[in-house]
Amino acid sequence: MSGIDGLVWRQFGEDDLPALTGLAQACLATDGGLPLFGRTPLARARLLQTRTHGAWWGGDLVAAVGVGTARTPATATGLVHPAWRGRGLGGALLDRAEGQAGDAGLLVTTETWNAAAEELFAARGYTRTFLEWVLRHDLDALPEVTAPDGVTVEQATLGPELFATYRASFADRPGFVEPEAGEWLGDLRDDEDFRPELTLLARGPDGEAAGFVTVLDDWIDQVGVVPGWRGRRVGAYLVARVLRGLADAGAAAAWLCVNDDNPAAGLYRRLGFREFGRRARYLRA
Repeated sequence: MSGIDGLVWRQFGEDDLPALTGLAQACLATDGGLPLFGRTPLARARLLQTRTHGAWWGGDLVAAVGVGTARTPATATGLVHPAWRGRGLGGALLDRAEGQAGDAGLLVTTETWNAAAEELFAARGYTRTFLEWVLRHDLDALPEVTAPDGVTVEQATLGPELFATYRASFADRPGFVEPEAGEWLGDLRDDEDFRPELTLLARGPDGEAAGFVTVLDDWIDQVGVVPGWRGRRVGAYLVARVLRGLADAGAAAAWLCVNDDNPAAGLYRRLGFREFGRRARYLRA
């Protein structure tokens, strides 16, 4: 399949999760990306799909792909160990995924982006539909952001006001699809990593909501500022409050993801966030 003598290709399953997470961690160490991909839950979700295929050298997993065919387009996630790149394994994984997808189209997800993979997808006729920076903030140095005039901050309550603030903050963004309030709030409430004590609501002097931030574990999940309050440091102040709260709770670093074309990326970098790689999506119609 790849032309490399000695490789053993076979399906993998739940028993191979340690090898899969090890492969993901090796790719993250070289490329950066979403660190959660190096943990069992996300590795399982991305790679243990309907069909799996991996290449083994001795006892080491050096390349793997998982393909989900339950929906259209089909989905796939693949990895090649950094020491094994440049030998055609990425193309072999993509051949496998395309064969499983058939005429359904294929959406390839990558949580640890690299330029060689981007070149492969472009050469095979894929369109990049999504690109997001993964940013990290070491909490040994915290930004000082003064409260905007008249703004107070409180712990948010999971209820209609928080959802309305989220909706007002994001409704004017291109491609925004409004979820059901109960679904959005329920996803937060049911997430075992939800940090209610660090999920905050900012209010103006008249008590109206000005912005919000939600936090999952040591990740800043969403930050939004309603249009009338933009440009007044509300978002920066909320993020700085969360960073201090995480530091006080003993976290070593804070994380967030931001779309490649989101102007808020500049704000996060000014607050001290640094790039830790990218994640992307590619579509073959």
